[in-house]
Amino acid sequence: MSYFNNKVVVVTGGSDGIGKALVDALMAEGAKVATCGRNYDKLYHLKTKYPDRPLFVHTADVSKEADCKNFIEEVIVLFGTIDILINNAGISMRALFEETELDTLRRVMDVNFWGTVYCTRFALPYIKQRKGDIIAISSVAGYRGLPGRTGYNASKFAIHGFLEALRTELLETGVNVMWVCPGFTASNIRNAALTKDGTPQGYTPLDEGSLMSAEECAALTIKAIAQHNRTLVYTWNDKRTILLNKLFPKLADKLVHNFFYKKGELVK
Repeated sequence: MSYFNNKVVVVTGGSDGIGKALVDALMAEGAKVATCGRNYDKLYHLKTKYPDRPLFVHTADVSKEADCKNFIEEVIVLFGTIDILINNAGISMRALFEETELDTLRRVMDVNFWGTVYCTRFALPYIKQRKGDIIAISSVAGYRGLPGRTGYNASKFAIHGFLEALRTELLETGVNVMWVCPGFTASNIRNAALTKDGTPQGYTPLDEGSLMSAEECAALTIKAIAQHNRTLVYTWNDKRTILLNKLFPKLADKLVHNFFYKKGELVK
């Protein structure tokens, strides 16, 4: 029997990308799934895929505390508890720090970091009762600073520190806390990435066809959740980057700079 069978799983940001792939994978595993997002039409379309299955969709902006509180309360009304929380909702950015409006940085931090904090705080009492799982879809950018992504890096570093502290606090409660670090993944996050003035980038500079699919990411993630892993870094290249940054930070600075800059211009 699947680890997720009849468990109540909350996935934030489930209308697109990895979040949507997680919802589909969890439904296939027999879970009762609740998800939220800002786009009602996408959520409605997702719901129509499972007309007679236990899938709850809710329109919410995770950067708003009240929206997160209302979402979790609605999940409890419908399902009675929460076994697993997957903090997936997130937004990226592409702009040099000196050109970026502070409101853009604030928006990234509010969605990525505070959205994780709010949903975790409101779901925690129920997860503790069930000795469940708290997960965040983070990034290698939570281990290594990347040019053009200062706000994104700050939010992911903050998530790692928050979850590591929380994991230690909950060490004897039976709750497992895990953060997952995809590298470049074929998803909508680059199209929706904020530019310096906070408007969506609207395109991706990468060859999406060569990247890991959202479905592959979801499959690896739910396997790691079932195994109660502490962390999950998807690829060998990402593991190598993290290790290199830890052992030889000055060399990592140069290699990362060369990867993201061509002829003096930020290109990725």
